[in-house]
Amino acid sequence: MRPTDTPKVRALPMFASVSDDTSNRVTGTAYLQRFPANTTLLLEGDPVDFLYVLLEGQVELQGTWKDKETTLTILRPVSTFILAAVVLDADALMSARTLERCEILMISGDAIRQNMAEDAAFAVAISRELSGCYRGLVRTIKNQKLRGGVERLANYLLTLRAKSGGGENIHLPHEKRVLAALLGMTPENLSRAFATLGGYGVEVNGADVRLGKLRDLERLARPDPLIDNYAPRAPLLAEADAEIWSTEHQRAGAA
Repeated sequence: MRPTDTPKVRALPMFASVSDDTSNRVTGTAYLQRFPANTTLLLEGDPVDFLYVLLEGQVELQGTWKDKETTLTILRPVSTFILAAVVLDADALMSARTLERCEILMISGDAIRQNMAEDAAFAVAISRELSGCYRGLVRTIKNQKLRGGVERLANYLLTLRAKSGGGENIHLPHEKRVLAALLGMTPENLSRAFATLGGYGVEVNGADVRLGKLRDLERLARPDPLIDNYAPRAPLLAEADAEIWSTEHQRAGAA
């Protein structure tokens, strides 16, 4: 890792409250790597030697069973992944590949575990990181089990709108096959869900989507801050209030 990369690494949440000595020990053998798109970083079932920290780009986490494959999540900066496997010194439960050019910090798993045992502040920082991952997983499970496909899609569009700064027009960041997997749907069910949302003012033109009846879409979606990371403070807000969203931090990729 180059000296010019040190400030970027020290700014990461897991190092914000630890001593310089601990930070230097943990990152002393770390690698800051740049990967092209479609690079496989690890395969599920493999031993995990490094903690990955995504600093730039997008990474897809995948799972397989028999002849089936699904997208578990899409990570954006700044995100850690495979942290639980590193802490437990266990095999990876999912595969990871880059979707675009990425900059990734790779930290030795041995260094993580050793310094957790020696520095309580660092152990607390790792616990906080894992807690954020766990809360993100709980949100995902609640979304999958408590809502139908149309409701999941509606809340996804509202979340995307919030992240895009508001407004009627949003752009889908993933192809619809990937979006369907993220929402726990087949591509066919996703198409039917979009058709259903047409009655709620959702107009789709390729990857561009217009939310023409925001209040109607909110009434259907009923976003909840205990499920949706960017849910309104209360359901069915007036339009002026609908732009105000909670911003609790969430990370993914704990497993």
